[in-house]
Amino acid sequence: MLKKEKKTILIVDDDTDYLFQLKAAIEEMGFMAITADTQKEAEGIIEKTKPDLAILDLMMENQDTGFILCHKLKARHPDVPIIIASAVTAETGMLFDVTSEEEQDWIKADLFLDKGIRRDQLHREINKLLKI
Repeated sequence: MLKKEKKTILIVDDDTDYLFQLKAAIEEMGFMAITADTQKEAEGIIEKTKPDLAILDLMMENQDTGFILCHKLKARHPDVPIIIASAVTAETGMLFDVTSEEEQDWIKADLFLDKGIRRDQLHREINKLLKI
């Protein structure tokens, strides 16, 4: 029987504790995880690798780092689903969503989740986006 290739998920977040926990959770779900904790490091990975899915923090070095990475990843690999996982709403009160075509057009993400998402919910969302 052929062994199924593990899907690769790129996780980008400047909170190293959160990054470590999310990487462990993703690997427990049966995926391979690649991590970056800076925009520059993430851009380097995007140049060399095509992940099957990406989970990006929004506010890192800059307020809009996640949006910049979304644009760069979608420009290079338009078919890679992107989840923005952010505490921006809790921290700033600003609401972001990607349910309308207009929002998807400028944000470029496929899903926007507030940090603190339960593992089972995240697993369901990843499977949905990867069509597993």
